[in-house]
Amino acid sequence: MTIQTMSADQAVAMITDGASVLFGGFVACVVPEELEHALGKRFRDTNSPRDLTVIYAAGQGDGKDRALNQIAHEGLVKRVIGGHWGLVPKLQKLAIENKIEAYNLPQGIISHLCRDISAGKPGTISKVGLRTFVDPRIEGGKLNAITTEDMIEVIELDNEEYLFYKKFPVDFALLRGTTADEDGNITMEDEALTICNQVAAAACHNSGGKVIVQVKQIVKRGKLNPQLVKIPGIYVDAIVVNTDKEQHMQTYDHYFDQRKVTQQPGKQKLKQKSSEFILDAKWIIARRAALELKKGAIVNFGIGVPERVAEVAREEGLEDYYTATIEAGAIGGTPAGGMSFGTSIYPQAIVSQDYQFDFYDGGGLDQAFLGLAQADQFGNINVSKFGSRIAGCGGFINISQSAKQVVFCGTFNTQGLIIEISDGKLQIVHEGSQKKFIDHVEQITYSGEYASEKHQQVLYVTERAVFTLNENGLSLIEIAPGIDLERDVIDQMGFRPEISDSLKEMDKRIFSNAPMKMND
Repeated sequence: MTIQTMSADQAVAMITDGASVLFGGFVACVVPEELEHALGKRFRDTNSPRDLTVIYAAGQGDGKDRALNQIAHEGLVKRVIGGHWGLVPKLQKLAIENKIEAYNLPQGIISHLCRDISAGKPGTISKVGLRTFVDPRIEGGKLNAITTEDMIEVIELDNEEYLFYKKFPVDFALLRGTTADEDGNITMEDEALTICNQVAAAACHNSGGKVIVQVKQIVKRGKLNPQLVKIPGIYVDAIVVNTDKEQHMQTYDHYFDQRKVTQQPGKQKLKQKSSEFILDAKWIIARRAALELKKGAIVNFGIGVPERVAEVAREEGLEDYYTATIEAGAIGGTPAGGMSFGTSIYPQAIVSQDYQFDFYDGGGLDQAFLGLAQADQFGNINVSKFGSRIAGCGGFINISQSAKQVVFCGTFNTQGLIIEISDGKLQIVHEGSQKKFIDHVEQITYSGEYASEKHQQVLYVTERAVFTLNENGLSLIEIAPGIDLERDVIDQMGFRPEISDSLKEMDKRIFSNAPMKMND
């Protein structure tokens, strides 16, 4: 059956008041930008549709105006169920001002909810989120005062606690691919990720909704390799052929980069940077964290400072010793950063996001290197909410709870921190005005208590000190050469940590401009 082709304006005209709309995408990858632009324009022009529930698993946007920021209008949106909020400041503003109901659920949970909804199940059962802010005994994933409906319950199975995430309706799914045939089958050969498009489309179709897919081109029936079809045509109701390259970017860094969808050719390697790099605080942290890399490990690198751990590993020639993975679905290759975060250069494979989180949640991840925004005496970490700013958890909860070892990476203090390296010693030239190690974190994105009960291996790495987690909370195990324990560490914390009897100096190689020769 030939699938209907229409313009973006015609497609979004189908969306009705009060509908639940599921959006695919990760940063810029696989974001149906032309459809989102058309939906925002329709509301501005006609004041319709109204009171939508917006659902998305991963962060979408550039932190300014693109992707879901285009539909952040009071009246258009009534409720948001999102995995990451940091890239959608305009939706954040509506949530902070109590103008929309707002939920933050783990990225992997939303992906799995799509799959369970498509299968007709009542919701998703998982241990992911226990003891964190999504646990209904704490905050239930609610982000403001007007958000009152409980979407999560604590249940018990075989004497063990789980969280039950309730299903939600899906009336429309706005997705993206590369090529469609006349029957609506969709391939994604130019897309750096496939996200969870198949289960998102199935969830919408099986909920009685309509699936609209933005593509680059349409080909005749029978021209597509069926093994490459990522969204079968039986799920699809309408196709929109993109008319503006700016609305179909592979990432916000470029329209298309062949390296993001190609395995490494032969022995070709990415060029290594010069070893003459500036030893700033983030490089010191990344070098110390990189010393934790294990041969043969399957690894995840988070955004921010953890991206630099991957760079250090490349500088040291260690990329062949471990396999990097990204929660969005890329396996192998070199993780990209910035507005290309989520993609990998020369990946070995690109799997569906829901499958990647199956692997993570089941314990397949050996090591995770993640950000450290706030930590407290109990080992809790907050990366999701700071005062009136909502960052969101993204895949952080899935990854941090499930990895065998977690290394949290971040500067000791922030806001104005200036350091200097002299003769292999670290000096604090100007102390950061905002403490990161505080008495109680503002929001629990990672539960130290839960991790301790599971005997998870945990490190907290900063430029001047390294902590580990034990049953009593944080324990100081290393300090940088040149650092005064009381003045530069203890006095800069909101609590006094346990100090290990075997406290030692951090590896001196970290504080030299020369390569650390980790490969040796």
